[in-house]
Amino acid sequence: NDTGAGKHWSDNEVRALINIWSDEKIQQMLEGATRNKEIFEEIARRLMKHGIDRDWKQCRTKYKNLKYEYRALQKENEHLGNPRRKMRFYDEVDCILRRQPLGASSWGCESSSLLSGTKNFSDEIK
Repeated sequence: NDTGAGKHWSDNEVRALINIWSDEKIQQMLEGATRNKEIFEEIARRLMKHGIDRDWKQCRTKYKNLKYEYRALQKENEHLGNPRRKMRFYDEVDCILRRQPLGASSWGCESSSLLSGTKNFSDEIK
């Protein structure tokens, strides 16, 4: 009975998750919520609309891992000043956690580009 819990997330799946996470309503629901199963069930339903089959536990785990990796990198950068490690989707997660509005000029956080994956984020910095 394989639930696919250990199944690797593709870049497009992560982009779709980040896109949903960037939704203001989802962010407000997640803020301060300790019992958040329903929120991640909603995220899983939205992913399913994009053809991505993930359950709420997988979504919650990926969300937590992205946040943890981002915060660990932030802490490391404070100490070293010069980042040695890179994180995939750092800029996107940074936009969300710093509460930058989508489409903020220098960050390039546009929900359409997050989901489609066709746009290069550095192209938006002009």
